[in-house]
Amino acid sequence: MALLLSVNIGHPRPNPWKKTLTTGIDKRPVEGPVAVGAPGPRGTGAVGLAGDRVHDVEHHGGDDQAVYAYAREDLDDWARELDRALPGGVFGENLTTTGLDVNGALVGERWRIGADVLLEVSAPRIPCGTFRGWMDETGWAKRFTDRALPGAYLRVVEPGEIAAGDEITVVERPDHGVTIALTFRALMGERDLLPELLKADALPEGTKAGIRRKLG
Repeated sequence: MALLLSVNIGHPRPNPWKKTLTTGIDKRPVEGPVAVGAPGPRGTGAVGLAGDRVHDVEHHGGDDQAVYAYAREDLDDWARELDRALPGGVFGENLTTTGLDVNGALVGERWRIGADVLLEVSAPRIPCGTFRGWMDETGWAKRFTDRALPGAYLRVVEPGEIAAGDEITVVERPDHGVTIALTFRALMGERDLLPELLKADALPEGTKAGIRRKLG
């Protein structure tokens, strides 16, 4: 059974790693139900979870990045490699899951969380300067890229409330093989994989346009 281990909300803090002066990457588990809804277009700072927001509004947030999920199993692998504790939310994820292959998720597959909320897998997380600085590990961006375990962004299809302990059920999977891990590898330099990504209609429109430009 796949479960939601924690729902994590950002605590605004100074951002010395970007021109944006504040970051919400410091996410921590909260108790009780959290409202989930579609935030609308990027540019306002809104995300899918009530009480959370992004501050680099040019590059983050909006419907295609409404919610970010990362698997506890992958965090545990990183914790062993880095020899440090990695609590839920430390990668800036809103949802820390267990029993679910987040990086093996197909772009466009849908997850039911609890009774009401339906989310759709949209894209992998791309590491940025804030994430690199926040983790404070030598060569972090390259290590994260090489492992190709980026976690998944999701859209909100049906709003509602979620809480730690809710069951996660994969209720729909498209008929292509474009996983989050494959998408990440293609976008991060494995150019031969780019044509495969266009099979995934649920990729963000901007991402698909960028792929078409690269392919000529």
